[in-house]
Amino acid sequence: MTTSTHTPGATDPGTTERPAAPVLSVSPVVLPAPGRAVDLHLRVTAPTTGTDLPIILLSHGQGPSHHLSSLNGYAPLADHWAAHGFAVIQPTHLSSRTLRLDPATPGAPLFWRSRAEDMTRILDRLDLVEAAVPPLRGRLDPVRVAVVGHSMGGHTASLLLGARLTDPEDGGEVDLREPRITAGVLLAAPGRGGDALTRSTAEAYPFFLTTDFSRMTTPALVVAGDNDPSPHLTIQGPSWHTDPYHLAPGPKSLLTLFGAGHGLGGVSGYDVAETTDENPERVAAVQRLTTAYLRTALHPGDRAWPTALERLAAEPRPLGRVESK
Repeated sequence: MTTSTHTPGATDPGTTERPAAPVLSVSPVVLPAPGRAVDLHLRVTAPTTGTDLPIILLSHGQGPSHHLSSLNGYAPLADHWAAHGFAVIQPTHLSSRTLRLDPATPGAPLFWRSRAEDMTRILDRLDLVEAAVPPLRGRLDPVRVAVVGHSMGGHTASLLLGARLTDPEDGGEVDLREPRITAGVLLAAPGRGGDALTRSTAEAYPFFLTTDFSRMTTPALVVAGDNDPSPHLTIQGPSWHTDPYHLAPGPKSLLTLFGAGHGLGGVSGYDVAETTDENPERVAAVQRLTTAYLRTALHPGDRAWPTALERLAAEPRPLGRVESK
């Protein structure tokens, strides 16, 4: 197990965020997982101070890199959220290349069902998480829980927030909504199925075909780049990533980032080569706005989100726009 402690930086000037706290990060925290191909490995990142910490479950995407799609990715987000008062728990899903599972493993290659079940398993065993990270003992708030997912992780988060699909194996409707999760953020998440998909996607990943957002009622922020066509997945272009906003009932908000590609400026890791739209200011905007959204979503009455929207609208050259319903 490795433990690191650092201070991600001072207060972000001109924002609604509190001064950044020192952060501790512990990995791997291992949860026994009978029936899973391997036990569930986690990274836990949290501030060194504070109590009643809201929990963010962070679901990684896929991609060409080996370790970004595991508990070792997404440090720009996990570090920032932890520095501003959240406990971030990141599982290594079975789809991670770091596990090198046999391609014949049931659920391969994307393990869409297992990914969502990982998050429920974490919430079921928060006692083990706290026991494995003694500085966290008694400091987590199990009634304030959000899920965040990027790319394929956004699909995982959608299911936990109430989206449905038809299991291509048995034809049954799948409902994996997790009622303990009361808010979510979808980052460059997949959109609807059907004729929006490329033929290769429909054939390789048939579970995408029946994605249904009509019962995704849990409040969520959808973040999409207007330069993210994802042509290997969809024929719909960048608007495909806005489907979870447009096709789901409210309350929802949509943050459209101008010029952003699938990496949203580089949220999956520091200085990663696969970020085709590397932009530190864009990453800072994602950090700032998601933090504000989650703070208000998990603490009703907190003015962080409306204040952040006012400041975004007042910027002379804003990096994006927000609409809500």
